[in-house]
Amino acid sequence: MNTSLESKVDILQKRARMLAHVRAFFAQREVLEVDTPILSHAAPIDTHIEVMSVRWARQEKAYLHTSPEYAMKRLLAQGIGDIYQLGHVFRAEEAGRLHNPEFTMIEWYRVGIPFQLLIDETLDMIRLFLGDIPALTYTYAEAFEKFVGMDYRKASPQDLQAIALAHHLSLPSDADTWDADTYLHFIMAFLIEPQLTGLHIIRDFPASQAALAQTCQKGGERIAERFEVYFNGVELANGFHELTDPVEQRKRLVQANLERKTLGKEILPIDERFIAALEHMPDSCGVAVGFDRLLMLQLGKGTLEEILPFCWSTI
Repeated sequence: MNTSLESKVDILQKRARMLAHVRAFFAQREVLEVDTPILSHAAPIDTHIEVMSVRWARQEKAYLHTSPEYAMKRLLAQGIGDIYQLGHVFRAEEAGRLHNPEFTMIEWYRVGIPFQLLIDETLDMIRLFLGDIPALTYTYAEAFEKFVGMDYRKASPQDLQAIALAHHLSLPSDADTWDADTYLHFIMAFLIEPQLTGLHIIRDFPASQAALAQTCQKGGERIAERFEVYFNGVELANGFHELTDPVEQRKRLVQANLERKTLGKEILPIDERFIAALEHMPDSCGVAVGFDRLLMLQLGKGTLEEILPFCWSTI
């Protein structure tokens, strides 16, 4: 056996052990593992996430899930209680050092717990891989103040464009058409995230970035009860106090499709079963964590290719 193959085998053995540790983490907390279908009639709708589709029975279009969220929430609505899923998800147009079109996600939902407790539990999960390291927490507004030196709430798209240019960020040709949220996403990704050395939580996102999270009034602004976790600039987790209002959720999905249309992207069908389930879904908090990125960081590797059995370029 050559050295490179020995190294790969060693990594895959460590991968198997960490999958077992994740399952033990949830078993200890009495969170039930579920295994929902990866193929569905409707697609999760997000302005910036692209879905893979297939043809079923040669004509009907179906979709590979980008997250098991919709199906898991339907189970929550049926009264299943605390659940997690550990499995593969699929995202089109995502390949590179930190991306693979097929990857492993840990996603879980806790019924009736405070939002902060989910953040704490997410850190416990991450520390299974990275050790008992401290974490710093910033609100979204505090992160922009500390790392960019501005109050994003008072900034126009032109102000945000000026900030990006002042920091020598390379803007695409269509940047003049961007709204404030698009600039905020861009500045977060290319200016703030690289400065997040160590373990960081960013919470209390703008209400306009709520996605599937509840919103509330806090500190004089409407914020989304949402958090993200980063380690050395790598995004590891995205969590929500989950929205349970079917009317508001439909409105957000319609808006996301309008934004997709403006960007020249495919309009995706709304999952009516998911919308209907929200009427019966209990108050819950949920989070998705990237297993492959955690393993990559634990093993001190620089790319997902090094810790996957096969990455997209070699399959």
